[in-house]
Amino acid sequence: MYLVSVYFDPAATRRLQAFIDQIAAASGNHYMTEKDVPPHLTLSAIEARSVDILIPAVQQLEGRLRQGTVLFVTVGQLFPYVLYTMPVLNAYLQELAVQVNDAVSGIPETTVSKYYHPHSWLPHVTLGKTLSKEQMRQAFAVMQDKFSVFDAKITELGLAKVNPHEDVLRFGLLP
Repeated sequence: MYLVSVYFDPAATRRLQAFIDQIAAASGNHYMTEKDVPPHLTLSAIEARSVDILIPAVQQLEGRLRQGTVLFVTVGQLFPYVLYTMPVLNAYLQELAVQVNDAVSGIPETTVSKYYHPHSWLPHVTLGKTLSKEQMRQAFAVMQDKFSVFDAKITELGLAKVNPHEDVLRFGLLP
């Protein structure tokens, strides 16, 4: 599995990483920190035999995509194991998802996850993963205390391997 994801400006990245760190400390679940999973928002998840067939499709997006702003408004749960924060799905974010999908969906011998098709996905940034029921309660309590609505600027796009997370390609978006 490979992910095409966006990354955020330094202030938003620090804020999201602080949530991840606080959840790990409070819950004792260190999956996100031990695996060095950076704060990111996945636009496409792709099954492929090799990352090499994905690189040209993602590289051709460089110099074509612009930075934009999203508004994180809520915290949610993907039962039974994931806690996330979610931005409003605005026109900018939707268009970014469409452009990425158009770039990667036609690659032979690959499959884009049905959960990451434009107009059929849940944009989110995972803050805690593989949480037990008790860890989920502890993580949610942290977010009840720490979360407030905030803006984040999307500044980079990347292609990564998963388990463990490893950046393969990452580049800045046009201002």
